[in-house]
Amino acid sequence: MTIEENGFLLVPDNPLAAVDPWDLVAEEYAASTISVMRPFADRAVRLAGLSDRPVPPRVVDIAAGPGTLSLLAAEHAERVEALDFSEPMIAQLAEAVRAAGVGNVEARVGDGQALPFADAEFDAGFSMFGLMFFPDRARGFAELFRVLRPGGVAVVSSWAPADRSTWMQMSWRALGSADPDIRPPAPNPESLENPEVFEREMRAAGFERVSVVPHTVEMVFADADALLARLTRGIAPLALMRRSIGDRAMAERIEAMRSYLTEHYRPGSPLTTTAYLGVGYK
Repeated sequence: MTIEENGFLLVPDNPLAAVDPWDLVAEEYAASTISVMRPFADRAVRLAGLSDRPVPPRVVDIAAGPGTLSLLAAEHAERVEALDFSEPMIAQLAEAVRAAGVGNVEARVGDGQALPFADAEFDAGFSMFGLMFFPDRARGFAELFRVLRPGGVAVVSSWAPADRSTWMQMSWRALGSADPDIRPPAPNPESLENPEVFEREMRAAGFERVSVVPHTVEMVFADADALLARLTRGIAPLALMRRSIGDRAMAERIEAMRSYLTEHYRPGSPLTTTAYLGVGYK
């Protein structure tokens, strides 16, 4: 089984399913990914109907990363419990909470496959591009279901296939220009990039009224250098690549990518990326 992170191939039994690569990129991830992640988080909050509830809900954000969704949810929630298995990511989240002056978000280190919460504790639960990485997705969905109250809603997101994203296609072509052995992933019908699998796994966990909604975000960059910076900052697979091949070889690859993007990206032209948001109710 394979999955993707910002268009890069991931395999659950490789180091990218562990905490180490996310620890490596936590600071840059927080700074560089918000332009992509925030629109999806905003859509998830709206799909969950947080602002429509007569009583502010209790919310859990699983694999919360630097807290992009947690901070949006906090605007409508009584309390948000944000959990991630990377301590540096949680440190970034806690700092963002302090900087925003938010008093209703609790950030903690923890495992999304063994949540440290009681049964039926939350009105809404989220996992934005997190549960898709779990080695045991069924367990992740089951834990999310367990901690929701009857009537509670869950929203989980996963990337759509690379061929639905001009952003991912550009990323893979740039990487391939630096190393011809790097190829884009083949479509994986057994992952959450398949809406039928997505819906089936949510229903198997007990969720009802399940829907899988596509959402597309458009990004525009001033020039190739701006695009390159977004492609290479805070990306866990590239952090592992750098550690594997060394700084000098990585610098050479980045320069090859720069040359490719200078030739093939027209400044100001839009690139898109699409995700699926699975919505289910307990």
